[in-house]
Amino acid sequence: MTAETFTATVALIGIVILVASLLSGVVERTGVPQVAIFLILGAALGPFGLGVFDLALESPALRTLSTLGLVLVLFSDAISLDLAEIRRNVRLALLVLGPGSLIPAALIALSAWYLLDLHWAASAIVGASLASTDPVLLRGLLRRPDVPATARLALRLESGMNDVVLLPIVVVSMMVLHSATGGPPEEHRSAARVALGLLVLGPGAGVVAGLVGITLLDRVRKSVGVRRDYESLYALGVAFTAFAAAEAAGGSGFLAAFAAGITVAALDVELCDCFLDYGEATAEMFLLLTFVAFGGSLIWRGLEVLNVRTIAFASIALGVRTVVLFPVLARAGVDRASRRFVAWFGPRGLSTLLLALLPVFDGIAGAEQLFVLCCLVVLLSVLIHGSAIVVLVRWRRNNSTSTHAIMPGASVAPPRATGNLAPLDHKPALPSEPTPVSAAEDTGDVPERITLDELRELHAAGEQVVLLDVRTQRTFESDPFIASGAIRMPPDDAVRLATSHRIPWKATLVAYCA
Repeated sequence: MTAETFTATVALIGIVILVASLLSGVVERTGVPQVAIFLILGAALGPFGLGVFDLALESPALRTLSTLGLVLVLFSDAISLDLAEIRRNVRLALLVLGPGSLIPAALIALSAWYLLDLHWAASAIVGASLASTDPVLLRGLLRRPDVPATARLALRLESGMNDVVLLPIVVVSMMVLHSATGGPPEEHRSAARVALGLLVLGPGAGVVAGLVGITLLDRVRKSVGVRRDYESLYALGVAFTAFAAAEAAGGSGFLAAFAAGITVAALDVELCDCFLDYGEATAEMFLLLTFVAFGGSLIWRGLEVLNVRTIAFASIALGVRTVVLFPVLARAGVDRASRRFVAWFGPRGLSTLLLALLPVFDGIAGAEQLFVLCCLVVLLSVLIHGSAIVVLVRWRRNNSTSTHAIMPGASVAPPRATGNLAPLDHKPALPSEPTPVSAAEDTGDVPERITLDELRELHAAGEQVVLLDVRTQRTFESDPFIASGAIRMPPDDAVRLATSHRIPWKATLVAYCA
């Protein structure tokens, strides 16, 4: 790497971090997808703009970015899953990940074979890649409290797990194409070897890496302690180690990363929460950097193949999921409003591009054409689905006094009398015995806890009282109802939110986290 290239790379990373940070508030308020912003940023910095960088498909840097990006997508998806929630909604999960993912993949593959005259295995790669729902583009939407709870759950399950269902289709199809196109003999892998790598070696290496990582962390925690922010980085280390171990053993490193994430999610909730509080932001910055890399010139190549056939194919690829999911979600007992929401929001994005790049990096003849086709569909998806998010967020803001969710006709259930989440007038009393904060802070009249009666007395006396919902994002997403009049204030963003809400410094702050 030359000095100029190194400087340009460092500058690119700095620009991504600065832009992502400065626009975070705008993105949250307007609903404009970060993906679209960073694709445009990539175009501005790429060869068609300032010429800061130019990554070709054969670039080693692109291969590194894409590989690490797919590892992070799969690991983040897995570690973010609430396994107890999946067990409670196992029927919905099976329907969304089974027919809800595989039928659209098959129909997209069939249309690619018929309209574009592709080999059936190449069509299967395109179908599997374009059936992947992008978690990066959906992330901002799923964090909104006004999204119907059932819709949030279905989308989180789909975007968090369908990549691991579709990845084996891509890998097996690549093996078939190697044989069909006459690749090097060493690349003609037997079906048994591929199955062993996908079903045994990859997941096995991921589970082992997760177990070893959790065991080591637990021992160090108990002996000398570990800083919470470094635990999130530790989780990223587990992901990359699992990938490397599986690849060295001849398995799928991508499935290993997913298996490691599932292992951590099942056995170490504290590490999961640390990752979601700190590490997820690091992973998100890396994924946005990947979008900038694609936005330089690569993704715009999708416009080169615009014609009647490709437009017809893209229309089918973007519409078939909606048609399939309506009856599938109905069988799962999902209400009609949530079905409309889930069926519409199925954006294609980074995960689609990363899956489509696998045959390119594997040297399969004609794989570049498959990637360009996927680029066209992703561009249209960012435009269509991204615009819809902006419109719905604006509609929700204009109807903020309504109890409806951001999808017209979809209503949010009223707060339930569960724990600390019901309206104050119906909320069961908190523990009546106040507990001192600590021996150092206890002055005899500073309680750690406050009862509902004490809270009402403060209100009656005219005191300024602000109720704060300080649950972590992971806890909130599993039950997105808040107490009446409370302000949502996750602990990792408390200072900025307190400033933006202009909370009086003399006010009494009452926080709940359960």
